[in-house]
Amino acid sequence: MNEIVYLNGEFLQRESAFITPDDRGFNFADGVYEVVKYYRGKPFRMYDHLERLSYSLNEVGITYSEIQRLETVLSELLRRNGLNDSDSGVYLQISRGAHKRVHHFPRPLTPTVYAFAFPFPSFSDSLKYGIKVTTAEDIRWLRCDIKSVSLLPNTMLYNAAVEKGAGESILIRNGTVTEATHSSVFGVKNGKINTHPLSNLILSGITRKVVLELCRSNGIPLEESAIKEEELSTMDELFIAGTGSEIMPVIEVNGSLISDGNPGPITRNIQQLFFNLVTH
Repeated sequence: MNEIVYLNGEFLQRESAFITPDDRGFNFADGVYEVVKYYRGKPFRMYDHLERLSYSLNEVGITYSEIQRLETVLSELLRRNGLNDSDSGVYLQISRGAHKRVHHFPRPLTPTVYAFAFPFPSFSDSLKYGIKVTTAEDIRWLRCDIKSVSLLPNTMLYNAAVEKGAGESILIRNGTVTEATHSSVFGVKNGKINTHPLSNLILSGITRKVVLELCRSNGIPLEESAIKEEELSTMDELFIAGTGSEIMPVIEVNGSLISDGNPGPITRNIQQLFFNLVTH
């Protein structure tokens, strides 16, 4: 089956979809994006994704007036690719648009809107047994709250982790844990969960928000406070959370086991609560 993508108001076969090399997303990474997961055709937290998309667009000054249409567009994209009955995802990117290469923001421009759908199953083995992670200096810019397509630092750091046999890289800025390259980080100590508070240094993760809601509604102690770098290896439990990661146990950091090297009970509880939520 030929893959169908969405580009600027049209559903096209992927090989027929083209953008100009003058697009500012291509020249400057001047754009933002979202990835939405669908569980058997049902979008998870679509409203939150669109709300965050609106925030990112506003913060970078891209004017796009059709956000409310996107849920319908993305669902249709899923349908046209035969993914309605499986766990799948949609990648959506909006760039400022096309113009000759200048550093200031030309106005007005028509944004370039591109989306594609893809199979997006859970990482079952990793969810069951947990993953190893490395740590790295957080070399990203200071507006990590914007979901920008400018992901070169993230990909460099993640690639370095993969080359060491790890499944993620936890990022350290000024001695404290911010987040990971494409997920939020949670530590558990003495029965309480800790995670970095919202700020310009981290993304307002949708799954992060869900974890906080689950903790509050189920009486699980949680504090939004940064974990110090030296505290990572002493955590009773550690997990990351994200659209693709879901609730992923971390069992080893830089070669040192977390506790006994197995996913812990609080992580398992959050994991179960999460999957109860997405399957109902």
